[in-house]
This record gives sequence, C-alpha cells and structure tokens, in this order.
Amino acid sequence: MGRPDEVTPPRGAASVGSASVMPPPSSLQSPTSPQGPSSQPPSQSHGSPGQGLPGQGLPGQGQGFAALPPLQAQSLLAPPPQPLLSPPGQPLQSPPGQPPVAPVQRPQPSMPAPQMPQQAPAAPNPTSPAPARIEWRQTRSDPQDRAVSVLRRKLGKPRVLAFANPKGGVHKTTATVLAAATIGSVRGRGVLAWDDNELRGTLGLRAGSARHARTIRHLVGDLIEIENMHGNDLMQFFDGYLRHASDGSYDVLAGEENPRFAQRLDQSTVRRVMDLLRRTHDVICVDTGNNVESVNWQTVMQSADQLVVTTVPREDAAFTADWMLDVLNETGMEELVANAVTLISCPSPGKLPLLDDLAKHFATRTRAVAVVPYDPALEVGSSIEYGVLQPETKQAWLRAASVMIEPFAE
Repeated sequence: MGRPDEVTPPRGAASVGSASVMPPPSSLQSPTSPQGPSSQPPSQSHGSPGQGLPGQGLPGQGQGFAALPPLQAQSLLAPPPQPLLSPPGQPLQSPPGQPPVAPVQRPQPSMPAPQMPQQAPAAPNPTSPAPARIEWRQTRSDPQDRAVSVLRRKLGKPRVLAFANPKGGVHKTTATVLAAATIGSVRGRGVLAWDDNELRGTLGLRAGSARHARTIRHLVGDLIEIENMHGNDLMQFFDGYLRHASDGSYDVLAGEENPRFAQRLDQSTVRRVMDLLRRTHDVICVDTGNNVESVNWQTVMQSADQLVVTTVPREDAAFTADWMLDVLNETGMEELVANAVTLISCPSPGKLPLLDDLAKHFATRTRAVAVVPYDPALEVGSSIEYGVLQPETKQAWLRAASVMIEPFAE
C-alpha cells in the first residue's frame, strides 16, 4: 500500500509533477478486433472513472480495444515538440510505427524584404588631414622660352638678314654683332656676321678674335679655289678666312679697310660670296654700307630674306630710315619692306621722348618693331662681348632675334 496522501493516477495517464494529464481522445487509435474494424464509432461515456464504454471493456481488459502505447512524460513548461525536418527535396522521417509524412512546404514571404536604413555620411573629423585636391591651372608661357624655341627651329634653308640704314651712328654694326651672337648662343653654330660696309667698317675689330689679318679682300682673291671645294675640305680651308667670337657662338667675315677695294665688289662677286656663305652657314647677318646707290648694297638687299631697319630715337635717324624704305619700294622691293623689322636701340638710359612716337610710326610701315634697351657695356665702343650684357638686355635681344627669324622657323 502506498502512503495515505498519495493518489495513484489512472493507467495510461502521464505524471507531471503533482498533476496528471490524460491523453486527448484524438490521440487514441481506432478500435480494432480480430474480426476487423468496428462499424460503430465509439461514443464517449460520462460515467464514473473505471467504467468503460457501453458493451466494451476498459483498455487492457481484452474487450475489443488494442493496447495503446504509453505516453512520454512531458513538462508543461517545456516547449512543444518541433516537427521533424529533413534535407530539402527528401521526405520527412516519420516516427516508428507511423505512416510517412509529406515534406512541409514553406511558404515564400509575400512581403518584400525590409530595407536597411541608409546611414548618413559621417561628419569629417576636424583633426584628420584634409583630402588632397588636384587643381589644374593654366600656365603662362614664358616669352623668353618661346623666343628660344623659335630660334632653335629649322629654317628650311640658309637665311640672310640685312641690317640697313644709310645714316651712320644708328647702331648698325652693334645690331649685326648682337643679333649674330644671340642667335648663335641658342643655335650653337652655323651663324656668321659679315661686315659689308664699303667705307672701312669696324665690325671685324669689335667682334671676334683677330687670329689673322685676312678680310673679304683675301677671300675674293681665292674665291675660285674655295668654290671648288666641298665637305670638310671646304670648311677647313674657309675657316682660315674667318674670325671667331670669344665664346665660339658665331663667325666673322671682316670687311676691307682699303676703300679702293669696294670697286671690286660688283653684283656677280657679291652673289658668289653670298652663295659660298650659304653653303657653310645657316644664318648670315650682313652689316650693309651707307650708299643705297651702290651695286653692292642693292645686291645684298635683293639676296636678303629679312630686312632689319636699325635706328635710334632721333629725328634724323628715323627720317633716313623712312627715306630708305621709300627707295626700296620704288625699286620693286615692296615685299621686303612689308616684312621688315624695325629695331630701335636706346643709346642712353632713361625715358627717351621720341621712342613711343617712332615705334608707332614704324609699326605702320614694317611687320614688327623691336626695342632694345641701353646697356653700359656697349657705350665705350670697344669690343662687343655678349656675355657681359645685363640680363634685361639679353632678354630684349632674344625677343628681337626671334621676331627676325620667326617667319622662317618651321
């Protein structure tokens, strides 16, 4: 016997703590008999405990009901058992003794997937370094670099620059030397300054090292022999008649000091000398004489590719230059005049009253006007050394020389 306070649960009930739970009617299996299933469904009895259904016995007493499997104990606090799952595409595994169960079809959610809220961009940290920015800025070209670029270009063929003004004292010789020195300093070689002044020019004395006393007169005397030479033989033999700048940037063909020699420079001789110089040099700067009626002067103008009108800001010098342009126009050289360059040299420091007026006037008569400043190194009238010029003087001559060469630069 048990204790008086103990209650024995009915058979078939599962004990949970101090309470008992009867299995639900739906969990009972259909009654069977040895003859087969019953045609009458069992009705539920409201009788007292221990009393079976009418005409039938209690389970376990052999009166028409099959024995039921015992129930597993289940806690009320435990979660309900989950359905058995199997891998996708395979049927569920049913418990022993149960018919196979079809796989559970999981319905697809009809609602769209929730969108994650976008986060606002983080505020910049004031302590962190600012991101690097690339800025494109338009750089201005340096006029000096542009002038150097022009002077270094190919010229297509040897070019002759004629520096002219019938008036003396207008810096013709100085302009011829400094133009040759400027162009030669950029190009490196192939530049020559020729003193073709019929009245005892000084270019040979102010430029180049006098290794010898040979002049244009000696060259003309041996012209036939030199013309028949070619290549290195020509260059080596012809070099004996030239003088050279101290820095080697240009060569010098000195003029003859004897005025009588001018009569020998006829048109044919001048052309032959010019052809020889074109064979040996790329740029020939010619210091012309003062006699516009001489055959020599006119032949040089006819052979020139570029006319450079040299003057100073004085009325007499400007008047003579203006008159020379009229003479050239009358002799059929209008194109040479239209493409000419006027070079105004300042003989003294400070503001010169006529400089602006003359620059405006010659701008209407020639292609361009270039102004070069005063430089104390040129005032003494001795040898012209390009290296001792002031920086602003060199820059002005670079621009002036590039204007002279620019029409031919390729």
